[in-house]
Amino acid sequence: MQNKNISELNFLSDFEIGLDLAEHDLDEVEGQFVQLLNLNNLDEQIRENPSLTEALEIAIEEAVADAYESESDSHHSHLFLQRILYRINRMKLFWYDNLSNYDNECSPYLAGIRNRIEFAWQEWEKEQLQANGLKEENIENGLKKRAEADLEPEPTETDSYFKNNMTEKGYRCLLAISSLDGLVEASQLSRMVGGVGNEVQSMLTRLLIEEYGAGRLQRKHSFYFSEMLVELGMETKPETYFYSVPWQVLANINHSFYLCDRNRHFLRYIGGLLYTEISVPYSFNNYSSCAERLNLSEKAQGYWDLHIKVDKMHGQWMLNDVAIPLIDNYKDFAWEMLLGYDQQKFISSRAGQAVLSEVQEADRG
Repeated sequence: MQNKNISELNFLSDFEIGLDLAEHDLDEVEGQFVQLLNLNNLDEQIRENPSLTEALEIAIEEAVADAYESESDSHHSHLFLQRILYRINRMKLFWYDNLSNYDNECSPYLAGIRNRIEFAWQEWEKEQLQANGLKEENIENGLKKRAEADLEPEPTETDSYFKNNMTEKGYRCLLAISSLDGLVEASQLSRMVGGVGNEVQSMLTRLLIEEYGAGRLQRKHSFYFSEMLVELGMETKPETYFYSVPWQVLANINHSFYLCDRNRHFLRYIGGLLYTEISVPYSFNNYSSCAERLNLSEKAQGYWDLHIKVDKMHGQWMLNDVAIPLIDNYKDFAWEMLLGYDQQKFISSRAGQAVLSEVQEADRG
């Protein structure tokens, strides 16, 4: 979208403050926010006309209270806030689109919105996971036990459904939701490999290079995802299926952005990445088995098969050549890798349940 002047935009003038946020109200405010992102000189226009953001400010304040400070746990509020965060976070990546789309990427106003939402959201996330006792754990043993358990976990009802019951409609729904991350895979990792060179940094770089196909597009992991979409006649443009993505999946993506954008949370990021690399082969095996059951082609499941093969190795790299060596470097803080691991497992599991619900609904349709 081209950047615009205020006179070209249609802003809400009748958004009413209410204790209950209606879905259509939040959708309208989100549309207003998208227009704000593309204003010329956003911060200057807000200073000249503060009323531009009144509806947005009201909606964010109420949605934060609704999602993170009350017992209502509103789906609509969660979705609205995670979409707002995602739209800000995505500007940290380059999408090979119109350069004017990035004119406001350093906007103090947008940074302020992100910080306010993230503070409330991250505090809420801490409450969802009981993380007591991590500081007293033996870090190396804790990491090894977690990795061993999640490499070959006991099958769940969710695993069984994806493997044995998902139809082609459900499979297409799975691909649509997963495409938001799959088509830009490893992008957050790319933000973590800069800085001083050492063995840990070199291993993270090696992992990134493998994810990116050693510079060859046809071997880049996201290319394999694109091939799956092509094989099934689906759209391959990134973010095509944005509005199909549950808030729990957006939260998973935004959590990665949150950690990788803050060097202080480097160890939490490493713990989370360790869980992802360890757990992916098992979960992806369910999707691959489903594709075989549906008699889909190799290209229609190639992304899963690739990760089943390589991520077992990547998981061992992350454990033995990244996480464990960091224990000696950060004796007083190494427990944060356990926190990052456990939190990523919780957030991923929550996202998986949300995807399952969407897939089951598609199957019933």
